[in-house]
Amino acid sequence: MTKVIHVHLIFEKRDFYFGSISAIFDTLDEATIGIKKSTLAHSGLSDGSSLPTPRAIIKQSHLIRSGRNPEE
Repeated sequence: MTKVIHVHLIFEKRDFYFGSISAIFDTLDEATIGIKKSTLAHSGLSDGSSLPTPRAIIKQSHLIRSGRNPEE
């Protein structure tokens, strides 16, 4: 399964979807998210869990794909 990290910026009312914690910080900075990269990496974020910060809500889940062969 493919991991997806959803970042909802509360005040900007914007949503972003990432494949890794590093990808989050390649796009957004710590001040925008309200958490440092090292803190998020060690937060224990897991499938179905969420982590609120003063500026964002960060959730991790997995991408659901069809069981069909994409070449059909």
